[in-house]
Amino acid sequence: MRDVALLVLTSPGCTHCHRFLEFWEKTKGEWGSVAMREISILTEEGQGLAREHGIFASPGIIVNGELFASGGYDEKKFLEKLKALTKAEDGKP
Repeated sequence: MRDVALLVLTSPGCTHCHRFLEFWEKTKGEWGSVAMREISILTEEGQGLAREHGIFASPGIIVNGELFASGGYDEKKFLEKLKALTKAEDGKP
């Protein structure tokens, strides 16, 4: 399995951000090779990432340096992306 870097750009009071973080909390145990880091849009780092990736809505989900989604996400597509990146031999993460 390959390591995957997951950055989640969030903003205070964002319901979509909260939903994604809850979803990740429930599924992260299946993805030991994925390192998730939450970054607030209010920080200098968050502002830089938003500019760099053209993120105008939260959450901004960045996988291995590439913008996956902004403002919302599709759980199935997200899990498929992780599966493809981790390249599990048995089809499971």
